[in-house]
Amino acid sequence: MIRRTISWLVVTMVLPLPAAETPTPDLSFGDALLREYFQAETARLTEECLADIRTLEDWTARREDYRRQLFDMLGLDPLPEKTPLEPVVTGVVEHPEFLVEKVHFQSRPGLYVTGNLYRPRELQAPAPAILYVCGHGGVKKDGISYGNKTSYQHHGAWFARNGYVCLAIDTIQLGEIEGLHHGTYREGMWWWHARGYTPAGVEAWNCIRALDYLQSRPEVDPERLGVTGRSGGGAYSWWIAALDERIKVAVPVAGITSLQNHVVDGCIEGHCDCMYMVNTYRWDFPLVAALVAPRPLLISNTDKDRIFPLDGVYDVFVKTRRIYELYGAGDRLGLHITEGPHKDTQELRVHAFVWFDRFLRGETRELNSAAPKLFEVEQLKVFDALPSDERVTRVQEWFIPLPDTPAVPTSTEEWTGFRDRCLAQLRAKALDECPAFPAPCERLMTIRRDGVVLTRYRLFTDGVFPLDLYVARAEAAAEPCSGITLDVLRQEDWEQLVPRLRAGVPEMFAGNFPAGTDTAGWQEWRDRVVGSRTVQAWFAPRGIGPTEWSRDPKKRTHILRRFALLGKTLDELRTYDVVQAVRALRGLPGETVETAPLPLTLRGRREAAGWALFAALLEPQVQTLTLLEPISTLDQGPIFLNVRRFLETPVALAIAAEQSPVVVTRASGEAEITQFARSTATALGWGEERIRVEDSAGP
Repeated sequence: MIRRTISWLVVTMVLPLPAAETPTPDLSFGDALLREYFQAETARLTEECLADIRTLEDWTARREDYRRQLFDMLGLDPLPEKTPLEPVVTGVVEHPEFLVEKVHFQSRPGLYVTGNLYRPRELQAPAPAILYVCGHGGVKKDGISYGNKTSYQHHGAWFARNGYVCLAIDTIQLGEIEGLHHGTYREGMWWWHARGYTPAGVEAWNCIRALDYLQSRPEVDPERLGVTGRSGGGAYSWWIAALDERIKVAVPVAGITSLQNHVVDGCIEGHCDCMYMVNTYRWDFPLVAALVAPRPLLISNTDKDRIFPLDGVYDVFVKTRRIYELYGAGDRLGLHITEGPHKDTQELRVHAFVWFDRFLRGETRELNSAAPKLFEVEQLKVFDALPSDERVTRVQEWFIPLPDTPAVPTSTEEWTGFRDRCLAQLRAKALDECPAFPAPCERLMTIRRDGVVLTRYRLFTDGVFPLDLYVARAEAAAEPCSGITLDVLRQEDWEQLVPRLRAGVPEMFAGNFPAGTDTAGWQEWRDRVVGSRTVQAWFAPRGIGPTEWSRDPKKRTHILRRFALLGKTLDELRTYDVVQAVRALRGLPGETVETAPLPLTLRGRREAAGWALFAALLEPQVQTLTLLEPISTLDQGPIFLNVRRFLETPVALAIAAEQSPVVVTRASGEAEITQFARSTATALGWGEERIRVEDSAGP
């Protein structure tokens, strides 16, 4: 018999728990800078989380806006249409104490959700119901997926044996129809970020529709709904409890921890994409938990969980407790810690049952049964054959609605309204924190050699990354300079440039620079500068050149995921770096460039062309834009959060072309991406030369 003597496991802690010690390995210069950046940004967001909530009025005034933000970050704003569920029961499994219905419904047409509905055999009145959301416990035999609901069957069985209805649903990954949770984690699908897509949004939507289904059942009391699940299911329990107040009681198990744990301590490397919203509004996770208040909430975890560490769980609890206390509802929040690893232990399950009894049934009773697995997984399978109209396996391609290709505007008024809407969304959802003021810039050295004046500057665009800006001009030009050309460098551009310059000015490139010299390349470069009437400048954004970090593919994947979880993609930050380089060039002293402002041409190739394009949209001091072989779609780059929900490359080109002339070179066979911009320029009378297409000039 399991007695309620385990009630001590729900605690209200008053002393801070020690943070887990994380050893710091030997890091390269770039890796050390990166770590410093992640630590500083995480600390800032951690400190800001709920810091300005001092009264209940502060919280209630903002709560619904926070909830709207969460819907948005899960790709659910606007909320999809609630189409008919089309529920089907494909069979019933009998047990002496309860029945298990094998059910499926469609949360959207073709988006099948498979589940098992556990219900007591004898009910005198509609019963409270539990939505059980499964974690990553897939079961597969001979290539056939039986769904993770079969792995977690013991939970549903316990609830049904104790007077509850319980619907255990599969997730899109590890369900009977096998979808995908690992787009950025493993598959290189960075366009998920660009589209504002996360499988967490699909799981949240399936939970919303699962509540609709439960409320349609005559055995269920629609006013007494709870949710629980562990690991991935713990995370989905958080989403639905925060979003939908039909959930009256929640027990997320091992499904939440702090941003510090994820980003700085490295827990993100153990989590797939379903664990994260697209963090547009730069939240720390206590804000998700706070949205459950003042409804009863038990935060449950083990003390040796490596991917949900104890210090982060406690941090979430402490910050959430403050919101509960503002409601005078501190007794409705519990922290349940048991000994053990990241595992579905009996100790974790028992007090979840106690919590639901207390707050969903309004009673206290002794627990006299454990929660064993009672069925073979084959008994619980829903489909004999998978439906041909399923859209689960492709859900990432269609779940987020994308804008239609715009028609060429027929008037300036029509264009102005469309352009302004695009720019407003860009600044609100994708490029929302471009620094307003120029970054600090210092001159490191100036060398005069072979008729060239070459100066190396250092820019600190965010206080962490020291970024190199090189400026060259002819020492004794026959005529005044007519303009500035700023080349934005990729890593391969940097590695080609440095050996050329080292051949002529080795003292400028001593230390941590690419090896080798290119004497012929130096002479060619020198002749071009001396013979030009323009100032030549080169700039390496963060992670390129001296600040390059690890080239290990796996590490790079999780670096990109960390940036996104902090609410700013790497491409976004590199775009801001380019903006600051443009501003720096405008403020350099007269010994380097002319004191009078000179027309500035901004130029980049492939991914650098994308940074240049969007920097030009943010910074009006760019007079000409040269894009060498730009990437044709924002699904491929530059990757900004949410950008494909309202914008595509051809539209961005048209906006840039209105501001200044644009030259686009393209490689043979590449898709035409300038047609919309050229047609718009013609229709609105900007002039034929406003956007010009040329053949690629090569590398």
